[in-house]
Amino acid sequence: MKKLTLLSLVLGCNLAVFAANNSPGWLARPLSLADALNTALSQNATILKAKNDLEAAHGVTIQTRAVALPQLIASGQYKATDPAAVESNPFFNQPQQNWNAGIQLVQNIYMGGKIVAAMRAADATKQQAVSIYQTAVANVLLSVRLSYYDVLLAAQQITVREASVKLLQKELEDQQHRYDAGTVPHFNVLRAEVAVANERPPLIASRNAYRIAKNNLANLLGYDLPRDIWEDVPLNLTDTLATAPFAVNLPDAIQQALSRRTELATARKNVELQELNIVDAKAGYKPTVQLFAGYDWFNAKMSKPIELNHEIDGWNAGAQVSWNIFDGALTRGKVTQARALYDKSRTELADQSRQIELAVRTSYSQFIEARETMESQSKVQEQADEALREAKARAGAGTATQLDVLNAETALTQARTTQIQAQHDYVVARARLERAIGADLAPQK
Repeated sequence: MKKLTLLSLVLGCNLAVFAANNSPGWLARPLSLADALNTALSQNATILKAKNDLEAAHGVTIQTRAVALPQLIASGQYKATDPAAVESNPFFNQPQQNWNAGIQLVQNIYMGGKIVAAMRAADATKQQAVSIYQTAVANVLLSVRLSYYDVLLAAQQITVREASVKLLQKELEDQQHRYDAGTVPHFNVLRAEVAVANERPPLIASRNAYRIAKNNLANLLGYDLPRDIWEDVPLNLTDTLATAPFAVNLPDAIQQALSRRTELATARKNVELQELNIVDAKAGYKPTVQLFAGYDWFNAKMSKPIELNHEIDGWNAGAQVSWNIFDGALTRGKVTQARALYDKSRTELADQSRQIELAVRTSYSQFIEARETMESQSKVQEQADEALREAKARAGAGTATQLDVLNAETALTQARTTQIQAQHDYVVARARLERAIGADLAPQK
């Protein structure tokens, strides 16, 4: 069983090395944050679907404008009738075969305000579709940023945990040498072994978090990973957790969010569309006026001889008016529905504004917390390094115990972990705040 387990581990390592050496070029190349964002813009599934929705909305815009444009209609018919079904008399013989053809141009002149409303609705629909697309892009870019930062954090956590294991392993070796020399009891060796064993699970968890984070990033970038890459995705990230200062004023941030957030632009256009729907619904109370002009061709039916090639043709033009005096309260119901939806859209706009303001306030508070936490940890690692050095020196002089050294080593690991976590939380909080205030998260060209 042990031989089989060892063989499995060797094969697994070989497969992982093979996958890393044979991965596609786009997967192994250096990947900066800007590169990741640009890749997401061209490959991310959510953005691609948003583009499709934008194109579909363009089709809706064309359909909406159709009511204001003229319609050119061509028609034609050929009909053959059983002689037994043809009625005849001494004065007129109905032909057994008939044909007709025509072309007609129809233009709506007045539809109770529906034409103007349709043109305005088409423009509002187009602008709303653009804002919806921009919202989708902003959300994806934020997700890519956060995922990129997660990979960087996981990589640094592995480094910290590996350094901690190495440090504790060195302490174990030192205690083993002291025990062999008879200067310390076996208890010291056991305690050092326990410390090493306790530090290995966090290292394993960090490596797993690193694998998961890279898979998540690859998925956001729209990569189709080769099936032979299963142990570790060979992404090579080049950026770091840059903690540059970021100045922000809350009142200005709220004002900026209320003027820039595309979600609010979408909600405003929805209010406009619902208001136009009221005009469209009220059009049912009013008449419809159309102009038409055309040309017709048909075979003669009354002149003799009656032949299919005996053609009659000519033009026609005119105007027509239709007015549905009573439609069973159908229009009234449509108007009631449209007004209710209009009121709902205004409520949604007001609520969306409050939610965005809340998001800005929350993101701002989280950013302040992350910034203060990071600043508080700026010198902790240096202090922890110095504490460990002094603990070892005191232990060597006999004025400190092994437990003091282990505690100092644990404190150093905690300081390193807290520091990189604070840096990660800072850049994440900043990215979320920038998204909340409607800042452009696209890579700068």
